[in-house]
Amino acid sequence: MEINPNIFREYDLRGIVDKDLTPGVVRTLGQAMGTYFRGQGRRRTAVGRDCRLSSPAYAQALSAGLRAAGCDVVDLGTIPTPLLYFAIFYKDFEAGVMITGSHNPPEYNGFKIMSGHDTLYGETIQEIYRLIRDDKLLADREGTTAAYDLVPEYRDYVVAGIKPARKLKVVIDAGNGTGGVVAVPIFKRLGADVVELFCEMDGRFPNHHPDPTLPEAMETLIRTVRSEKADLGIAYDGDADRIGVVDDEGHLIWGDQILIFFARDILKSNPGRAIISEVKATKVLYDEIARLGGKPVMYRTGHSLIKKKIKEENALLAGEMSGHIFFADRWFGFDDAIYSSARLYELLSATDVKLSAMLAGLPKTFSTPEIRIYASEEVKFKIVDEVRAELAKKYPVIDIDGVRALMPKGWGLVRASNTQAALVLRFEAETEADLAAIQNEVKGAVERAIHRLGS
Repeated sequence: MEINPNIFREYDLRGIVDKDLTPGVVRTLGQAMGTYFRGQGRRRTAVGRDCRLSSPAYAQALSAGLRAAGCDVVDLGTIPTPLLYFAIFYKDFEAGVMITGSHNPPEYNGFKIMSGHDTLYGETIQEIYRLIRDDKLLADREGTTAAYDLVPEYRDYVVAGIKPARKLKVVIDAGNGTGGVVAVPIFKRLGADVVELFCEMDGRFPNHHPDPTLPEAMETLIRTVRSEKADLGIAYDGDADRIGVVDDEGHLIWGDQILIFFARDILKSNPGRAIISEVKATKVLYDEIARLGGKPVMYRTGHSLIKKKIKEENALLAGEMSGHIFFADRWFGFDDAIYSSARLYELLSATDVKLSAMLAGLPKTFSTPEIRIYASEEVKFKIVDEVRAELAKKYPVIDIDGVRALMPKGWGLVRASNTQAALVLRFEAETEADLAAIQNEVKGAVERAIHRLGS
């Protein structure tokens, strides 16, 4: 069977419904995953899915392929991605596959894969492809299928570990993804006054794109927080592994800023511990972690990579600007927007200080959101190499993931996206004028690289 090799991405498998991903392709993918799991000595495999219209049929096809390779499938039904992770860590499933297009448009779908406590990425993702390419799939082993409802246990576990000090008013925008139906009952049990936005699941995502990094996707949440005079606004992406936050004044708080709240709390009782973020994160975060007596660690972007780094550094907390927040403090070390939002609720309830005032004492900087520039899969990494070579002649650079040039009044980042045919740029500076100057200089380097490469 012809399978598009480009669906095998750095962190997961992802493609277009009925083009890259047909039921036949998905069955073959399941058989390859099952063959990989069996080679690792694993058999009992949890399967979850998001609410996209294509996901139920893909779950059937994937499960058929897994069974053919001899895996025993436990169908967790329609759930947020963090519940698949929870099944692995809390219920000791040997492997897991989450069918989800995450925050991508409705015509996409994909697969996040776990073998034991490890999320597959990079070379292990390519190993799945090579099993198919080299025709090394196990077949005719006929594993079993059973269904299991994990949601009640997850809710109970989260509620038992969160101790709010007072009642707050919270607006929750689930973007018609899978997060709302799980999170809203949790917040009500925690005593919150909950205002619901788009919490019914609908894989067409009719109200807005379920991506809390897009300001336009947060507009209804911002308006509602203001009109309801709420203490906090929370948004989830389509599969609820990424969080968006709006403060009581209706201002967006990015993932790297959210991390500052949690770092302050955790480092009080855990001085010296590592806290991890990624190359897009604000310098203010790393400076604040150091000021608080923690160990700031800058690493590569990507949930799979961050999870691995948490283990290496024995870190209690990690996070990305995109809203992936990873707690190893009182939790399992995986990214979970529902749990992160409950922790934020607990933290905010313990003080009379408004969320909008909590960052007031930090140095003022000016920054851009992520800026994406189209660059084909064939040339995007070459462009980054060219930009790195030019900027490194004038500035210190951090090159663990693309190039982050450290300039006298700020920094500029250029990296190749691991999920799209695009370059990702971000800039931060001490003044608006400095920001414009840094942005112009780095964008000029990018344009020159594109011209040299003829792309």
